Amino acid sequence: MSAPMNPVNAVALVAKREFMTQVTKKSFVISNIVILIAIIGGIVAYSMFSGGDDEKSTIGLAGPQSLAPTLVAVGDSVGTAVEVTEVADETAARSQVENGDLDVLLVPGDGGAYTAVTESELGSGLNTVVDAAVAQQAQSTVLASQGVDAAALAESTSGAVVTVEALDPPDPEAGQRVALSVAVVFLLYMQIMMFGLYVAMGVVEEKSSRVVELLLSTLRPLQLLWGKVIGIGAVGLLQLALYGVAGVGAGLATGVLTLTGTAFGVLFGTLGWFVLGFAFFAVLYAAAGSMVSRQEDVNSTASPLMVLIMIMFISAFSAVGNPDGTLSNVLSWIPPFSATLMPLRIAAGVASPVQVVSTIVLMLAVTAALSVLAAKIYQRSILRIGKVVSWKEALRAG
Repeated sequence: MSAPMNPVNAVALVAKREFMTQVTKKSFVISNIVILIAIIGGIVAYSMFSGGDDEKSTIGLAGPQSLAPTLVAVGDSVGTAVEVTEVADETAARSQVENGDLDVLLVPGDGGAYTAVTESELGSGLNTVVDAAVAQQAQSTVLASQGVDAAALAESTSGAVVTVEALDPPDPEAGQRVALSVAVVFLLYMQIMMFGLYVAMGVVEEKSSRVVELLLSTLRPLQLLWGKVIGIGAVGLLQLALYGVAGVGAGLATGVLTLTGTAFGVLFGTLGWFVLGFAFFAVLYAAAGSMVSRQEDVNSTASPLMVLIMIMFISAFSAVGNPDGTLSNVLSWIPPFSATLMPLRIAAGVASPVQVVSTIVLMLAVTAALSVLAAKIYQRSILRIGKVVSWKEALRAG
């Protein structure tokens, strides 16, 4: 009689088998290549077509060009960058305004006045630049005619400024944090749901083919369960890491993301919370799979888990706009809600180190307890062929 297999080696053997079975599937390889291309291509396309904020407004200036430096300086000071082009032919310049090559044409008049020719109307930013530049030039002309040095006057009054002190200053990177939060919630939802079902369907496949009877002759139920969970979980973790690295890398390379430290922190945090969230649900999905003998019956036993996952992610999506609200604060302490709400709170920068560590410990403790319960259900249900075992029966037996 052969000696019993070392528990660690037994789990590792099952995990390796599950991992290799998944990653060597042609469908897995092709689908992930397509998704990675879509992620990178989407981010690159977004960066190419969302760069309008850095474009300069074009101003055509007829006649003397003394106003040009003032227009550029005022535009820079108010945050509306402009590019001034000298216009020799006013008629041709009007055609440029009409076809969009110029945003506005300035034609000098009497007494320092200008006529602004535009296709429909000036935007508020460009209107502010033109008005302020013309007024500033007129003021400088009057001061010079009265013997006042405009440059000396400007220097002597340069200290008369207003400094804004905001009690609750806006976060300039809030948009990126929200985008990261939404991406995290969506990816975790898809990965936990999809790979949890993979665990359940894998269990059913082994049960229906009677392979499990052979496996359980040499392995304990808990070893088989955790080997399957770890192997399939490793595939999900690998896939999530590929998506995350591709997304963050493309975002940083194109300038769509500027939160370098936060982006990588969110990436590693998401991977860690996927492990915890997946482990929580995977042991239950394995138990759900052991209760049926046909693939088409999986939904009947897995539906309570799907409903719980849906509630988790609806809660997470509702908390994206207010990650430090009461809902997020309370639910983030409760497993399995921690798996989606904590990455969101980390991305938003509102999770304290104490909360992060505490929620991890809680998730580990609850998952360990569930794995023992799931193993008992698995052990009592896996060899029952034919009749679907309900959760009520399984829990009573466990």
